[in-house]
Amino acid sequence: MSAFTNAAPVDAAANHKVQKGETYWKIAVKYGIPIKELMKINNAKNAQLPIGKNLTIPNSSITAAEKDLLARLVHAEAKGEPYAGKVAVATVVLNRVASEDFPDTIKGVINEVANGYYAFSPVQDGAINEPADAEAKRAVNEALAFQGQGNGSLFFFNPETAVSKWGFSRETTITIGNHRFAK
Repeated sequence: MSAFTNAAPVDAAANHKVQKGETYWKIAVKYGIPIKELMKINNAKNAQLPIGKNLTIPNSSITAAEKDLLARLVHAEAKGEPYAGKVAVATVVLNRVASEDFPDTIKGVINEVANGYYAFSPVQDGAINEPADAEAKRAVNEALAFQGQGNGSLFFFNPETAVSKWGFSRETTITIGNHRFAK
């Protein structure tokens, strides 16, 4: 079963019965929702999660179409990179959505044009139109679960292939694979 469908966000919160081995983190990733929201809506005081407990799954503010677009960007930008790098690419987009300095939607961030250039080269070269693989979709769900808990990266680039050197003036937050992340 695909991690994404063509459906819009769920109108009513869903329920989930906790199975053996599940954690708040695993459930948040499964549904692509911030772990903080999952714990808050279920009045969780700690990470203990008894088997059989019925959890309320909060509605996602991200549509299936937005998840798909983000997963296609991750697939195109981070193909061949470690899984953690794919999560970090998705996180950059989510951080930009949350920032006052960028558009406030996933679509707006991904399709942004600044100084005559697309923010992400796969939009320019058409690679964004390739279907996302399962790993890119998983990375998007993990980034959504981790939302608001990272190091604030707003940019990423490959220092070996970057045509522009603007990224080198930014504060590096982490390097994963061939990508340097910065804010």
